[in-house]
Amino acid sequence: MSQLKGAINEKRSHINTLRFIIGVLGVICLCLIGVIFTAPDRLQIFNPPDLRSGSQRPWWEVPNSTVYAFAYQTFQQLNRWTVNGQVDYKNNIENLQPLLTPGCQRFLQQDYADRQRYGELRDRTRGIYEIIGRGFSDDKVQVLSRDSWIVNLDLSVDEYFQDEPVKRVFTRFPISIVRMDVDMQRNPWGLGFNCYSSTPLRLEGVESTEGAK
Repeated sequence: MSQLKGAINEKRSHINTLRFIIGVLGVICLCLIGVIFTAPDRLQIFNPPDLRSGSQRPWWEVPNSTVYAFAYQTFQQLNRWTVNGQVDYKNNIENLQPLLTPGCQRFLQQDYADRQRYGELRDRTRGIYEIIGRGFSDDKVQVLSRDSWIVNLDLSVDEYFQDEPVKRVFTRFPISIVRMDVDMQRNPWGLGFNCYSSTPLRLEGVESTEGAK
């Protein structure tokens, strides 16, 4: 009789153990289901432009070349006045809004108002270009953190008033860039243009044959 009771108790203990294991597995399955439903449906991965030698990096790391390209292209588009700066500059700020941080957008709107007040926009055309030999290099991008950078752009600024050249200056523009992956459809870069990190610096003793209206 005692052997029978012992066998029954042993089976009950085994059943309870199995129930516990099933319960743990059920909790794990629920957690996995929750992870699947809360995981992003898109994952942005940045690759360097030259993959001949392969690339190993965390998926969230943005290559310096990508940060530089974003800063340069955005800044160039902002300063591309093809017909009339009074109209073009305002349109550029509005069209590039998805790429601009809110603070930078306010800065540019104030800059537009100031230039308008001092007569620096009407009938003016403008373009900016990389200075030959001063394009991208790793030392042009300062990594502040995983989500912020400073890009030094060495550019030629050409400006015309009614087809007459009025300005050609060589300037280093320190541009602040931050991670801003909030709207991938309107901003596929996942980066935000945060305007100047400090005052632009006039470059002396620079020669460039590049620059066209």
